[in-house]
Amino acid sequence: MTLKNKVILVTGGAKRVGAAICCKLHAQGANLMVHYRSSQNEAQMLRQTLEQMRPGSVELIQADLLDIECLPDLIKETVRRFGKLDALVNNASSFFSTPVGQFTEQAWIDLIGSNLKAPLFLSQAAVPYLEKRYGCIVNIVDIHVEQPLKNYVIYNAAKGGLAALTRSLALELAPLIRVNGVAPGPILWPEYEEEWVDPSLREEIIDRTLLKRMGEPEDIANTVYFLIAHASFITGQIIAVDGGRSINL
Repeated sequence: MTLKNKVILVTGGAKRVGAAICCKLHAQGANLMVHYRSSQNEAQMLRQTLEQMRPGSVELIQADLLDIECLPDLIKETVRRFGKLDALVNNASSFFSTPVGQFTEQAWIDLIGSNLKAPLFLSQAAVPYLEKRYGCIVNIVDIHVEQPLKNYVIYNAAKGGLAALTRSLALELAPLIRVNGVAPGPILWPEYEEEWVDPSLREEIIDRTLLKRMGEPEDIANTVYFLIAHASFITGQIIAVDGGRSINL
C-alpha cells in the first residue's frame, strides 16, 4: 500500500467522484478525513464501508465551505485526529447554469466560493502542515477552463480561477509542497441540471469524445492517486481526464 499511514483530507468526499477518490486512496493505505456539507447519510455509509476494512482509518467532518471562518478548522481537526497532514484534495464543487441576464450575486458567491475561494483558503491553512511532510495539493478543475461551457458563465470563471490558482500555488509553495490539478471531462452527468437529461445532448458529448464513451469516477480517482503517490517530480500541472474530448470540442 503506497499510501500507508498517509493522512489525506478530501472535500466533498461523500459521494460521486469524491467517494471514488476516497475509496482509491483508502485502498492504498491512506487515513482519510472526509468532508461533506449536506450528504450526511452518504458520508456515514462510506465511512462504515471503509472502516470495516481498516478500523480507525476514516473520520468525517461537516462544514459549509462558503463559511470562510470554518476552513482552518477542517485542517486543524484533521491534524488533531491523525497527527499530521500529507495531502489535501480540493474536490467539493457547486455546479449550475448562470446564463447572462439571469445570474445573481448569490450565484456568484456560491460558485466562486465553493470552486475557488474555499480551495484557496483551505490550501493556505494547510501549508504549515504540508510543508512538514513534503506534501501535496490536488485540485479538481474542469476541461471547460479552456473551452467554456455555454450558459455556465460563473462556473467557467470559477474553474478558470482554480486552474490559475493551481499554477500560482505551485510556484509559491515550491519546493516543499507540490500542487497539481485534474480536469475531468464527461465522467458523470450532473445531478440536478435538467438540460443534461436530454439524450441527444448526451450522445453528442460522447460522440465528440475521442474514445466514444463516458469515463468513470475511478478514472479521476486513479489520477488523483497518481499525483499524490507517484508524481514526486510533477508540480504546476493540470491533467485532463476526458477521453480526448478537450482536443475535439
